[in-house]
Amino acid sequence: MVKNGSLTITMYLIKQRGTKNPVLRYLVATPLLWFMIVPIVISDVFVEIYHRIAFPIFGMPCIIRSRYVRIVDREKLPYLSWPEKIGCAYCGYVNGWLHYASTIAGMTESYFCDIAHLETRGYIPSEHEKSFVRYGDEAALKKRYFMHDQKYGRDADSKDEAESNTADCPV
Repeated sequence: MVKNGSLTITMYLIKQRGTKNPVLRYLVATPLLWFMIVPIVISDVFVEIYHRIAFPIFGMPCIIRSRYVRIVDREKLPYLSWPEKIGCAYCGYVNGWLHYASTIAGMTESYFCDIAHLETRGYIPSEHEKSFVRYGDEAALKKRYFMHDQKYGRDADSKDEAESNTADCPV
């Protein structure tokens, strides 16, 4: 418990969860956690470039990033110390971005391949995959492709409709 403000929430959690050895936490695990920001930011840049260029080309609507990534809302909590607020901002960015990138990947998969994976050996389908055509159902897949062509336009007559779907996706 927090007593007289001398014990922060972070130290309380360290004592209640995981290893009791703070050296392992602070000298091994914490640097690994913070180093993950490098590949996440690089991936963020490339996913965003893909999203802003490819989605309009395919006629898919853009995903609104601010609905997934939250960085500054927890900073307003007065009971968090500044290192805890920085940690909250980090987690809000990384977890929000992973959700955002997963949504972009899911829409891409839905656009190109609406076939659910074969559910074996404990496979857990993603949320977007739950609407896919069942594995092995060829008739349903052909119907799905027909509906896909109607929605995104494969012929010259539907080109204007496909372009109108990307008006909310600035490049």
